[in-house]
Amino acid sequence: MTPSRYHERRWPATLAVLAVLTLQLVLPRQVTPGPWFLVPLLELGLLVPIVAVNPLHLTRETSGLRRLALLLVAALAAVNVVHLGQLVVLLTAGGTANPKVLVEATLLIWTTNVVVTALSLWETDRGGPFARDPRHRPASDRPDLLFPQMTAVPGWDPTSWWPSFVDYLFVAFTAATTFGPADTLPLTARAKLIIGGTASVSLVTIGLVAARAVNVL
Repeated sequence: MTPSRYHERRWPATLAVLAVLTLQLVLPRQVTPGPWFLVPLLELGLLVPIVAVNPLHLTRETSGLRRLALLLVAALAAVNVVHLGQLVVLLTAGGTANPKVLVEATLLIWTTNVVVTALSLWETDRGGPFARDPRHRPASDRPDLLFPQMTAVPGWDPTSWWPSFVDYLFVAFTAATTFGPADTLPLTARAKLIIGGTASVSLVTIGLVAARAVNVL
């Protein structure tokens, strides 16, 4: 099997990060503290060296690249929480908020929450995407998530299957819509914290912000 088919694909996660940066750029200025372009520019600076080493597939990893990837995901998550906080302040500070701004900001923050969660799970499950490669995975490494395909479901070989970025994106979507896990169970503390954080952000975004926006409408 050629390396392009064997190694974990890097480009779906790269597109996801670029999508988050785009969402940050189009957020209403009322919920974007400071220069609106500064934070996405800094995050892009973190992304460039990661992609430069592994443009399409993960064929090489160092401890420095690993820390940089985790720092990027943490930055994306923290910035989205700040945006949510700014939106809550906007809603509770009194005065009349623009309904269009509220609905637009709510959708963008919720979508960012889903994508960032997928990136977080993709980067942490079993030590990250490079470590999940069958040639690199330690025999004793335990999964953070239990996917149905790993439970001897008919038609699936749990010894040869491992999740792609799309699988983590679906887990993130279900966590943000159902406020908890659906078909995939979190097994480790860090996976539970990620999914719990996703559900919390989603609950505040939908329950508080969206409800307020509908009332204003």
